[in-house]
Amino acid sequence: MDTGQIVEPRAHSKHGDAKNWNKLPAELKSVCVLSLLEAVKVSPLIEKVNEHKDFKKLLRTRTNVLVLYTKTATSGDSHLKLLSDVAQTVKGQGTIAWVNCGDSEGRKLCKKVKVDPSSKHGGAKLLHYKDGTFHTEYNRPATFKSMVAFLKDPSGPPLWEENPEAKDVIHIETEKDFRKLLKKEERPVLMMFYAPWCGVCKRMQPIFQQAATETKGKYALAGMNLHPAEFDGLKEEYNVKGYPTFCYFEKGKFLHHYENYGATAKDIADWLKNPQPPQVKAPEVPWSESDSSVYHLTDESFDSFLKDHPAVLVMFYAPWCGHCKKMKPAYDEAAEILNKGSDSPGVLAAMDATVHKAVGDRFKISGFPTVKYFENGEEKYTLPQLRSKEKILEFMHNPEAPPPPEQSWEEKPSSVSHLGLEDFRETLKKKKHALVMFYAPWCPHCKSAVPHFTTAAELFKDDRKIVYAAVDCTKGQNHDLCKQEGVEGYPTFNHYNYGKFVEKYNGDRGVRGKGTGKRESGRKM
Repeated sequence: MDTGQIVEPRAHSKHGDAKNWNKLPAELKSVCVLSLLEAVKVSPLIEKVNEHKDFKKLLRTRTNVLVLYTKTATSGDSHLKLLSDVAQTVKGQGTIAWVNCGDSEGRKLCKKVKVDPSSKHGGAKLLHYKDGTFHTEYNRPATFKSMVAFLKDPSGPPLWEENPEAKDVIHIETEKDFRKLLKKEERPVLMMFYAPWCGVCKRMQPIFQQAATETKGKYALAGMNLHPAEFDGLKEEYNVKGYPTFCYFEKGKFLHHYENYGATAKDIADWLKNPQPPQVKAPEVPWSESDSSVYHLTDESFDSFLKDHPAVLVMFYAPWCGHCKKMKPAYDEAAEILNKGSDSPGVLAAMDATVHKAVGDRFKISGFPTVKYFENGEEKYTLPQLRSKEKILEFMHNPEAPPPPEQSWEEKPSSVSHLGLEDFRETLKKKKHALVMFYAPWCPHCKSAVPHFTTAAELFKDDRKIVYAAVDCTKGQNHDLCKQEGVEGYPTFNHYNYGKFVEKYNGDRGVRGKGTGKRESGRKM
């Protein structure tokens, strides 16, 4: 017998072929189904389920399952080809299964779970199951990108290009498509580079798409998710340091950035009629060059200054540090008061530790601001509590040892891996799943989350494929790392798969919540 000629009957057949099919031995049916699988090149990652007990086991052991129910063995061909590619991409994050409701065993299963794919056009139905129970029917576009996005975040919002109101926005997926657009598009192009998690981007997308509709035919408005690491070259080329970033092109040539992040659709349309570069902001005067009573030290002057001044309070700072900027006025005022007195108990000095690194390294300055008190040229105290003018003056008139510092999270023994710029990527690329908490030691929400995060890490300490990690964004060069990873507030939890960013975690901050759901970042950096 030529088994290649045996085809499972369609559901509408009630005689003849259907009877013959049902009379075939199970082994021969398997051969037929396998030949069909081979014909459409179904990935072995797609789990074929026939019996109800196997289906129940699948839902019991997997938390994120997309099931394709088909009317016959062939009615899901187009889906199976696509789902094979999807399954490979979401491996380890989601599971794809197939139930053929056309064979005898599958028919029983479909009847048991009350699913009838024949009611759908094409005889195929996609249902999603989350944490062992039915979640939703998949009604988003049957495209690779949409399905991958759905399985990585089943409860998340659709992709921007899935929004019918964004039909006039040109959605770019690859660098090749981007270069092609610039080369062939004759209209001026306004490109919005965005990240899926970015709150400002989400707020501006409806405005941008409205502008695209209103200027249709005259201008090309395009959008591209530039967050993935594969686009690092484009980020550097167009100076993309945050999201969204708008770039304006004419005849393929970049001309200007557009920086009105509070714009309306009309504002964008009006700007396109007469595109101008952003107004240049007046550069901030360096603290060391401003009119200040604070002595500004360098690597060269530091030791001699301490030799000449028996009591010196030194603030080590970074120009970009928000907390340093906040403390600066109080420090200036305190310095002015101390300098006026003939019997001054000491002087205040400051040092940009990002420029004068030798002294910073000598005193192990890793966060900003760091305030240290020197007596007769020797370091005596580190004083994290001195932030106000009153506290600074009180200390200088009565320099006493500060209370013992609270042990930092990093210093406490736990199963959390504390990472920095130097070992972040190397550590994460070895782990199948990594949940990283980006935090600031002063942040109240972070302090509340630490015990739960630490306990969750303890639960998974023996699993070599999983790591719970933390990054102190205030420490040294970690500030740059946090910015690269899209940290806009504290705490921020990011999920990574072998070093690749998967999604932001926005769920419950309790122990059970870690690894499911989502939460939005709290305070701004």
